[in-house]
Amino acid sequence: MGGTVKEVKSKAELDAAVATGAPAILHFWASWCNASKHMDQLFSHLSTDFPSSLFLRVEAEEQPEISEAHSVSAVPFFVFFKDGKVVDKLEGADPSSLANKVAKVAGSINPGAPAAPASLGLAAGPTVLETVKELAKGNGSASSPVGQKGQLAPGDELKVRLQQLIDSHPVMLFMKGSPEAPKCGFSQKVVDILKKEGVKYGSFDILSDNEVREGLKKFSNWPTFPQLYCKGELLGGCDIVSTMHSGGELKEVFRDHGIDIESSTGRNETQDGKGGVTESGLSSTLTSRLGGLINSSPVMLFMKGKPEDPKCGFSRKVVDILKQEKVEFGSFDILSDDEVRQGLKVYSNWSSYPQLYIKGELVGGSDIVLEMQKSGELQKLLAEKEITKESLEGRLTKLISSSPVILFMKGKPDEPRCGFSSKVVNALREEGIAFGFFDILSDEEVRQGLKVFSNWPTFPQLYYKGELIGGCDIVMDLKNGGELKSTLSE
Repeated sequence: MGGTVKEVKSKAELDAAVATGAPAILHFWASWCNASKHMDQLFSHLSTDFPSSLFLRVEAEEQPEISEAHSVSAVPFFVFFKDGKVVDKLEGADPSSLANKVAKVAGSINPGAPAAPASLGLAAGPTVLETVKELAKGNGSASSPVGQKGQLAPGDELKVRLQQLIDSHPVMLFMKGSPEAPKCGFSQKVVDILKKEGVKYGSFDILSDNEVREGLKKFSNWPTFPQLYCKGELLGGCDIVSTMHSGGELKEVFRDHGIDIESSTGRNETQDGKGGVTESGLSSTLTSRLGGLINSSPVMLFMKGKPEDPKCGFSRKVVDILKQEKVEFGSFDILSDDEVRQGLKVYSNWSSYPQLYIKGELVGGSDIVLEMQKSGELQKLLAEKEITKESLEGRLTKLISSSPVILFMKGKPDEPRCGFSSKVVNALREEGIAFGFFDILSDEEVRQGLKVFSNWPTFPQLYYKGELIGGCDIVMDLKNGGELKSTLSE
């Protein structure tokens, strides 16, 4: 089936294709996602370069059974098979990585030739570069991810890009989705507030670029999204923007910074702001009923079926996540009441189910909830809303797993506060090993807790993939024996 991409219509069909043992690449996509469309064009070109491999496509939301089986929480998403087994995955729109991963799993283009990056192939080469350019345009950034790396250190290059994005508009919103199609309730609420304020603004979909998404958290020292900036300064997230809007402070900030404010229409001024409600035609009785249902439990799930008997895979997924997080929640079976089912879509401006609400605020559907769980944002939100309190053990586990190689040290890599920490930092740098770090002097709870958690009484402590390697003496022994790099890359 060289040169073609086959649409997969069922899990049985996928299993049969993979069972042949041939190299296979599966693309999860969505028709509403521009990044998916761009990557799908490249995917088709790659199928021409590697005619001995199977190129398969599945619409993620149309095939929940397949999506759930591979833990798909965002699109585009690629799964690579060889000999009937999953050997690799790729999340997000990264043309160069896709090309190279395809080459790796598919082998050489010509029999007997060594495997080469697919970007050097016959048909796909120009498409890789074109896709990079198109995605850069879509992200609102003039810079290409593959451009001019020699001029700046990687960290500096990202900082420059982030600052350019922040400064690209006087008012700039980093959100999930786009203003026309927000992908989480908090992003949607800020969009609605900006509409009411009559402010023109730029936006960036952080779901389209993981480098920006993760980099901006550190750059701004703000761990969640959305993030709203005015003249290059961070105003805050959804809660802060909502509070400023309610108190009239947001309008004052815009005026103080010379931001043009359009005249608000009467309709905008009279919107009640619940879930992005616009002129909808919902009766006051139904509106009141929906508000009451949403606020009937601190955590409320509108789903198909009941928690003990979900009627769709996406509803089951959210139920499982809430159980994993040990959260008590209320639920409403939207299949039992068509008035609620149709009315809530308008009330929340969210067209599908399930819908999860926390303290009356829409969080989103199954893909958003799964993504937030994977990134740790859900646990943070539940703690912030005082639904759950994160245990010290849970926090330490998350910190240890936050980077493949992470060093708990005194001070920072550029400013160690003890000789042992300095020696380990130098050893890692000399071996060319990238690592994350945590300054234990900045958090006494982590400092004391980690001693008990790891059963290791001193610092620094070096971890690899969640496992303790040891302290300064062990790290230096590994380095002197030529084993440090191999130990941290197994």
